[in-house]
Amino acid sequence: MIKIGISASFFHEDPKRAIFKGMTLQYIEQNVAHWLMQRDVLSFMIPSPDGRTRREDSRITLDAYAQELDGLVLMGGSDLCPETYGERAIRPEWNGDRVRDEYEIGLLNAFVARRKPVLGVCRGAQVINVAMGGTLWQDLGTQVPGALTHRNWEIYEKNTHATTIVPGTSLAKLYPGASLVKTNSIHHQAVKDLGRNLVAEAWSEPDRIVEAIRWTGPSYVLGVQWHPEFQPAGDRSFIDDRPILDDFLHHASLHKNAAYAL
Repeated sequence: MIKIGISASFFHEDPKRAIFKGMTLQYIEQNVAHWLMQRDVLSFMIPSPDGRTRREDSRITLDAYAQELDGLVLMGGSDLCPETYGERAIRPEWNGDRVRDEYEIGLLNAFVARRKPVLGVCRGAQVINVAMGGTLWQDLGTQVPGALTHRNWEIYEKNTHATTIVPGTSLAKLYPGASLVKTNSIHHQAVKDLGRNLVAEAWSEPDRIVEAIRWTGPSYVLGVQWHPEFQPAGDRSFIDDRPILDDFLHHASLHKNAAYAL
């Protein structure tokens, strides 16, 4: 079995919440875990080691998870805080979650240091870009003239657009002959300036927003702006999510098998 860690989302302490008053909750989305579990994968949520007070801090580090697990999925969720990439929020509602930013960048660095594969989904792709020194559009609708509607709360994962896969890239090799595909779109922020040693492997059409990025460093790091785990089963009008899943898990298995060989 391959063991894959999934980064947690946060419900930060809120005294007005009906349950768990004043407590921080950490969770993963069922869709992400079940998408991985289509294969022989054990999925684990990786909790943040930092507590509300020093007394609550964990003795277990993020590196300990990177050592034990075979790969990492950075899942979607809240906006990144613009301060994480050197900006200030244009609007208060775009201030994001800096606590989660620091936790996920720490996770990414821990897995990269051990050369274990990382797959970023939606927010996860943005985390990869920012961790490598890149920046984001805080809001496509107000900052990018002519941008498509990349997030529609009314139809959520049913919001779609055309996406071009850049020829000659590693992503293109997973989809031979499929230069133009359909992807879902549930985001209002996106990659602006690419981070160090990152290349764009897909663009939305016709507004040319970055839809996939890959690190050119020594280990596997891929980010996709769409949600492969949300793709409707059997609908061939969408990009097939299986090549991405299988490629990521293949790289995870390489590290697992190498560890067994030692």
